[in-house]
Amino acid sequence: MKQLVFATNNKHKLSEIRNLVESEFSGTIKILSLKDISCFEEIPETGNTLEANASEKAFYVFNKYGYNCFADDTGLEIETLDGRPGVYSARYAGENCSFEDNMNKALKELDGIKNRNAKFRTVISLIIDGKETQFEGSVSGKMLNDKKGTEGFGYDPIFQADGFEISFAEMEINVKNRISHRGIATRKLLNHLKDLI
Repeated sequence: MKQLVFATNNKHKLSEIRNLVESEFSGTIKILSLKDISCFEEIPETGNTLEANASEKAFYVFNKYGYNCFADDTGLEIETLDGRPGVYSARYAGENCSFEDNMNKALKELDGIKNRNAKFRTVISLIIDGKETQFEGSVSGKMLNDKKGTEGFGYDPIFQADGFEISFAEMEINVKNRISHRGIATRKLLNHLKDLI
């Protein structure tokens, strides 16, 4: 069985990705976490684009631990806020902030604004034997006025994808994986991996 490290400390992302990979490559590819390879340090994330951050994280693990791996970076881009929070989505409300803090800041900035258009975008950087390939996925939608649902993570309770009447946090995981930014980018990754194994 081939091993591939997913360079994240986010247990929600890890669960989503494992769900997708295991359904596609049952018994062929095993997704390892950073904990599985005893990587407990904070991985640098100094880029000012999603592409740069994903690349930096993946190369850090490959160069230091020697595992083929992939990393992602995801941003929520709100049209009326000139694409913010974007690359700073995870720490929009400041260092050591919570998902709740970030949502509250976004909702406050959108208070009274009619244009609620937004999109989620994910970039995945895959490193196999030192060679990098990147994959992108995005989903358009709108920002809600209030939090709805308890599933998912991040901004999911205040984002509603086009064509749906419920938030990401109200969706079943298999539905979200089918249409989400991360789901789309991951399927591109999986299709690429099929050609390698």
